[in-house]
Amino acid sequence: MMKKYFLRLTLGAVSGAILGYSYYYFIGCNGSCAIAGNPYISTAYGLLAGVALVFPSKIKNSEVKENGNNTVS
Repeated sequence: MMKKYFLRLTLGAVSGAILGYSYYYFIGCNGSCAIAGNPYISTAYGLLAGVALVFPSKIKNSEVKENGNNTVS
């Protein structure tokens, strides 16, 4: 169970970092932009966004258990 959790977070972090660097490389500007002008900052923001997208939500899981189905009312 923990392996699956860490694998999911790692895949989210790596894919986010790749997308963040790709944003810098293909769309970024010449240093005048705060995020897109620096490859390290752009990669870090992408990494954090990737982790945030795959991070599990305890609230959502507990509501599903209470309702007994996948719909949240």
